[in-house]
Amino acid sequence: MPADVHHPRTVPYWLDSPSAPSPSEALVGQVNTDLAVVGGGFSGLWTALLAKEADPGRDVVVLESATIGSAASGRNGGFVAASLTHGLPNGAARWPHEIGALHRMGLANLDELEKSLAQHGIEASFERTGELTVATEEWQLDALLEVVELAAHHGIDAPLVLDAEQVRSRISSPRFLGGLLDLSTALVDPARLAWGLMAACRRMGVRVYEHSHVTGMSDEGATVLLRTRATGAEPGREGGAGDAPAVGGVSDVGGPDGGTAGSVRARSVALCTNAFPSLVRRVRPFVVPVYDYVLMTEPLRDAQRREIGWAGREGLADAGNLFHYSRLTDDGRILWGGYDAVYHYGNAIRPELDQRPATFALLREQLVDTFPALRDVAISHQWGGVIDTCTRFSPFWGTALAGKVAYVLGYTGLGVGASRFGAQVVLDLLAGADTERTRLSMVRRRPIPFPPEPVRSAAIALTRRSIARADARGGRRDAWLRTLDRLGLGFDS
Repeated sequence: MPADVHHPRTVPYWLDSPSAPSPSEALVGQVNTDLAVVGGGFSGLWTALLAKEADPGRDVVVLESATIGSAASGRNGGFVAASLTHGLPNGAARWPHEIGALHRMGLANLDELEKSLAQHGIEASFERTGELTVATEEWQLDALLEVVELAAHHGIDAPLVLDAEQVRSRISSPRFLGGLLDLSTALVDPARLAWGLMAACRRMGVRVYEHSHVTGMSDEGATVLLRTRATGAEPGREGGAGDAPAVGGVSDVGGPDGGTAGSVRARSVALCTNAFPSLVRRVRPFVVPVYDYVLMTEPLRDAQRREIGWAGREGLADAGNLFHYSRLTDDGRILWGGYDAVYHYGNAIRPELDQRPATFALLREQLVDTFPALRDVAISHQWGGVIDTCTRFSPFWGTALAGKVAYVLGYTGLGVGASRFGAQVVLDLLAGADTERTRLSMVRRRPIPFPPEPVRSAAIALTRRSIARADARGGRRDAWLRTLDRLGLGFDS
């Protein structure tokens, strides 16, 4: 069907699958447990699974307000990066004395993640393809070489440098001028990964409750009480407001927002709520939700595939500050996303914001500009969703209620792999354990919070304009971006 009359499906491609499991029941009544995990995305599922692996006798409950993997975990590109710090430059700038250890831990985490999938029989199309970062402007070539020099300075294996001909022999585009090939990245079907982790959790004895929105949390001395209410089941797994959004509340933690359908009394609680408001109110200024948007093509024709190449199936990203990410699927489609991240005033998260026609049109134009062979390709799916971002572009952790509660937030779009490490840190913190992980400055320190509204929206809008201007001016950063750099606020991608 010609693209101009094609009507793409608005459900995320990964979640639009006949293999999607039926939703589990909502929590009704009261249950007691050793560990309650709030949020059924990657962080929550890894926390539950790793807790049971460490102690099979530990009772674990997972509470998800929609369905497992329905938020960021099922809507992303499926890039499983080894980096725990949102890339080497970001990590080296913030933790130069720890970057060697962080790099080593990231590589080990990727290896352990792959072993976990094999151990639990999780079929999620995991493949170690590597990631190719390409320069599409001359100034970006210098930026890529700086990454190689930075790796050498810290004694880290550098990505492979490819010239234009070498890049185009892998993935052919007239826009590609050179690139770096990082072999420490894998690709995965993210929804199947989430569903596989859920199934593994259940086999280990974890109780999973979907459509169970946590409305409040209170300190009960030796335990923590979580109050829940049942949410309506959406058709299939297409919707989903996300991983346990928390609203309302009193004091430092969220309180009740109406009638409850259930409650959980837990010895410890892991909060894995991603972009949605944390039950620990003091943490909320540290995270903002940003909408990311994605296109998925119909399966390519043989002629289109031959013209583009892509025999190595590498993950693909460009080196702009406002960047795209792209990949092939098992059935020969191209996913194309990124570039136009959008923040809405007041940290707004609403289902209707998942669709943004202007962004989809822009992405389509940029896709064809990159791959002219796709000028008549039809788009089968288009969707958006929120990711959590913080001012240091990488996860952060903390505890509350005298150490009975621990949380992880702020992955900024690079959490498919790092969420497993994040879950390990959460469990260390709940145990009060002194480990190499908990001794990291990255773990012990939090990012700078975002300012309140209306300053927040104005600052984010100004930053977006400045980043776009930098891309148009050969990478030159204006006074605003240089100020953010001096303050350690990042905003470089």
